[in-house]
Amino acid sequence: MKSLNDLSYQIIGCVYRVHKELGPGLLESTYEVCLEYELTKAGLNTSRQVALPVVYDNIKLDAGYRIDLLVEDKIILELKAVDEVAPIHKAQLMTYLKLSGLKLGLLLNFKVMDMKKGITRIIM
Repeated sequence: MKSLNDLSYQIIGCVYRVHKELGPGLLESTYEVCLEYELTKAGLNTSRQVALPVVYDNIKLDAGYRIDLLVEDKIILELKAVDEVAPIHKAQLMTYLKLSGLKLGLLLNFKVMDMKKGITRIIM
């Protein structure tokens, strides 16, 4: 079983491949589909647009939250294609981590020239 660090390292390699191939300037949904393909090609179990219910009064309610990509049921990938990552984007990923009970998420902004500047790692 891979550690979270090993798994995130492998994921980031796939992120770099997608960004190198496509570059910045496309829609978030394009990066999502291509990254899902790249992660699956790398042998990682990946799910796209995973429903994330809110538990309220001990009842699971579908509030419309969706995880962009969930890798190996361990790491949440939240994709963006924005000029600048805002605090609300980080808060969104932190909320997803809290609701899911997972520990690690990667906020990935593909609208950058250097993908290294587009990766934010959030640990809960």
